[in-house]
Amino acid sequence: MVIVFQSKPSLLAGGVVAGPLENRSIFSQYFDSVYDDERWQMKTNEQGHRKMIEEACEFAMKKLGIQNGDIDYLMGGDLVNQMTPTNFAARDLEIPFIGLFSACATSVSSAIIACLLTELGVANFSLAGASSQHNSIERQFRYPINYGAQKPQTAQWTVTAAGYALIGKHREEYPSIEAATIGKSVDYGMDDPFHMGAAMAPAAFQTIQSHLQQRNQKIYHYDLILTGDLGQLGLKLLKGMLVENGVKNEELTLLRDAGAEFYGQDEAFQSGASGAGCSAAVFFSYVIQQMRAGSYKRVLLVATGALLSPLSYQQGETIPCTAHAIEITMK
Repeated sequence: MVIVFQSKPSLLAGGVVAGPLENRSIFSQYFDSVYDDERWQMKTNEQGHRKMIEEACEFAMKKLGIQNGDIDYLMGGDLVNQMTPTNFAARDLEIPFIGLFSACATSVSSAIIACLLTELGVANFSLAGASSQHNSIERQFRYPINYGAQKPQTAQWTVTAAGYALIGKHREEYPSIEAATIGKSVDYGMDDPFHMGAAMAPAAFQTIQSHLQQRNQKIYHYDLILTGDLGQLGLKLLKGMLVENGVKNEELTLLRDAGAEFYGQDEAFQSGASGAGCSAAVFFSYVIQQMRAGSYKRVLLVATGALLSPLSYQQGETIPCTAHAIEITMK
């Protein structure tokens, strides 16, 4: 389903902080801060994760010269049990809070909710975003970090990063969110947690196709269509699905994936990056800055999420996935 925002809420600022390994990202120059301690000098990974979220929000607010009390709503989530880091960050930020879980698609689902609240006229400023912390997520979903298990080439590296966007009423000098597509839960029967790209690619395809059809658009109407964290293999599968449905090969140059590019061509990261912080970090730093610089006029951001849990995996369930999209323009 496509939602058209008549009031065209604006992306007023983004705040992105990342861990030490993320300094190797090709996008690191756009981040507000890259720390040399993945725990942020806190006692646990989860406490460091919380601190990362708080600082990302603070960076976004500082760019517009506002404070916690000026924010009407905070929307966000992460991948830890019951979104514990985000819940505790919300406690410390003291902003009315809506916790959201769309897995790695939370960066965009939270932005959509922020736009709806702005459209309704009940929010002047909202913070929306997502985050992930490598050690805490790997420990929860796969193996203890010190176990040293070897991963297949289809695997992706969970990013340590938090990205939050400050969304408010329309201002001409800032990028505007004109429309959004809320994706369905799509399940193609994949059950391998080390092959997230293959699981999520069909959801990304369905959301992109739905958005373009309902908006009466083609891929070439955009300067960039950027998916969240399909990784190199997932992006290849998505492109193949689009070609099978009539997209020309030359149009595929407009299609990119944050996860596939995040760590460049470093083979140590297998198929690329993943995690709720991956798309959030790239969308709310690189994309905003490039649009304000005039490099892009129209962008479609498509965040993808694998909706599995340790429980569902242990019970032998397949992996349902989703993808949410926002269409952003800059005059």
